[in-house]
Order: sequence, then structure tokens, then C-alpha cells
Amino acid sequence: MFFEKQEYKDRLKKVKISMQKKGIDLLVSHDPANMNYLTGYDAWSFYYAQCVLVHINEDEPICFVRAQDGGGAYIKTYLQDKNIIEYDEKYIHTWPLHPYKYLAEIIIKRKWDSLNIGLEMDSHYFTAFCYETLKKGLPNAKFLDSERLVNWVRVVKSNEEIKLMQSAARIVENGMRTAFKSINPGVRQCDAVADIQKALFNGTDEFGGDYPSITTLLPTGKGTSASHLTATDEKFVSGEATIIEIAGAYKRYHCPMARTVLLGEKDQKKIDTMKATNEALEAGIAVTKPGNTVDDVAQKFWGVLDKYKIKKDSRTGYSIGIGYPPDWGEQTFNILKGDKTILQPNVTFHMIAVMQFGDWGVEASEAVRVTESGSELFCNLSRELHIK
Repeated sequence: MFFEKQEYKDRLKKVKISMQKKGIDLLVSHDPANMNYLTGYDAWSFYYAQCVLVHINEDEPICFVRAQDGGGAYIKTYLQDKNIIEYDEKYIHTWPLHPYKYLAEIIIKRKWDSLNIGLEMDSHYFTAFCYETLKKGLPNAKFLDSERLVNWVRVVKSNEEIKLMQSAARIVENGMRTAFKSINPGVRQCDAVADIQKALFNGTDEFGGDYPSITTLLPTGKGTSASHLTATDEKFVSGEATIIEIAGAYKRYHCPMARTVLLGEKDQKKIDTMKATNEALEAGIAVTKPGNTVDDVAQKFWGVLDKYKIKKDSRTGYSIGIGYPPDWGEQTFNILKGDKTILQPNVTFHMIAVMQFGDWGVEASEAVRVTESGSELFCNLSRELHIK
């Protein structure tokens, strides 16, 4: 458990208020980021069924995990022992048995089986078989989509959470500086990534890093016109650009960053596009303040792109905080025209400008915090095209 117990109680109170508004009596949260947020639980155990239960009238959540992972729950969470429930190994990959069969039995035993039960229907970790098992085991329950209820509570950070993200920012700065040094003609992409990953784990002299929830993304050459490409064992080539998208992670809190490196001679087209990209980012960040909406940010960003006749269809940002594979985003608002989410102090987001043009592209991003009167950047590293 990293935070004080009171912080977890404050989080639980906010979640229960949201549950009341949505008519949810019992919340079943499967997303490991939400489990961490609610209890402090942190282990690489999300490849098996697990969840946190929040009852509207109970003082503590329940952490439901595989017996083999129970020890981690006792170590990592603030919960009383009675609120950590382990399921037997017989439920592991022994279809048609499923851990949620036992979960249904627990809910029945506690006489919660006729309640309105909220489920994270679109969570990466909630399978169709999870849902069918609960429906079959709890025929009297009414199931509702919680609509990322906990994710939305997470959007506004506490000051303690902000401190962790600031630590993650120092880590990602080191990782990106390492990328700038390691990417050279003739060097294998995988070798550069090895250097970057080492830097992200080494962190700083004051604190080490955690594993990011997305691996190093490294599109190179024509690959810069595509998204989410990873490294190969091919060598970097003079005259080609490489996009680096990475995140520092500390205590599961993430701070992402993207930059672009150009090897060899200057390419004025790429230089000019990067300047326009940075101008668009600056315009969006300039209107990031409490009371403004995500749409306000998006309108300013695309206003600059329109001026330069640059077309971009994809979103240009999303909220960030706690992250587990396969994503470091919170799955809440998107920086797109029309998103009316109102910005508040300590909302944090990754504003990322992915610019793609057929067979080439450039990219830059910033992690942004909304302050009491405006905004601030988590990182301090030039976004200019890095030419070497």
C-alpha cells in the first residue's frame, strides 16, 4: 500500500456517490488500474479473472483474486484480511468451470444476488465468458454497464497522485534523452530499445522506474506513416526519421512522451511540419484551464492545422494516470472536437500529435496537468525535430 488509508477512503466515497447516481448497488470492477485505485492491489495477475467488489453500504471493498495471488493482496492492499477472498486453483483454465462461478456463490451467500450490479462491460479484462457465468449464476440480479464509473472518478487526481506522475516525468525525460543518443545509422532498432528500456527502469538516482503498460513504440522510415509499430532487428538508416513514443512509470502512474528523430541531412518538409505540429500543440495547451472544455482544446489545436492545410482525423489526446497493459490511457475523454468534458484542476492528459502523410510522418506530445488557473507540462524537453 503506497498511499495513506484515508486516500483510499476518499476514493471509495467518490465511487459510491457515482454508484448512487447510476443506480448501482454492487460494483464489480475488473480493470487492474481500477483495482489498484480502489485497494492498492498491484501484481501481474490480470491474465486470470480477478476483480474488486464495492457494495454501496460496506466500509471496504472486497478483493477477489486467485489463491496463488492472495499473498500479494495481503501485502499490497489496505484491506482487512476478511475482505480478501481467494479462489481455488480448480477454476484455472478448467472450462466450463470459471472463477466467476465462485464469485456468484459468494454474492449469493452475502444476499447480494438481487441487487443492481454494475459491470465494466467494455474492460479489456472482462470476457464474454465472465459475463455469461455471472448471468447464469445470478439470475435474480439486474446487470448494468457501469460506463467506466471508476475510470471517470480517477480523472481528477489528488496532489499525491500528481507527485507520482511528476516522478514518472523525470523518468521519461531520461528515457527520451537515451533514445536521442542511441538512435544512429547502422544501429539495430532492438539495441536502441534495449538502451531505452534500461533507462526507463533505472529511473533516477532518487527513484527507479516501473514497467510501462505499453512497450517502446518505434516506427521508422515509411513506418512513421503508421501507428503503434514496435522495433525490429533492422538497422537505422541515414535520411530516415524515427518516432519514439514511451512513458515513464512510477508506482503504476504514467507520464508519456513522443518525439521524432531525423538521421542525416535536414528535410525541410519534416522540419516545417514539426513546427506546425508544435504550434498546434501550443495553441491547445494555451486554452487548457479549469472551466474550459476538451472541445475548446481541440478547436484551437485543429484551428492551427487548418491554417496550414494539414488534415488529421485521429484524436489528439486522452486522460492519463494509473496504467496496466495494454494501455496507459484512462479510457475516458478524448481530445476531439465535440467532447464537452469540463476541465478541472488536477485533470491530467496526454496531448499527442500524430501526423501521417502517406509514406512519412512526424509526432510530438506532452503530458499536461490542469492547474488552478491554467495548465503546466510535466516534462521539459524540446519538441523540435531532433536532427543528428
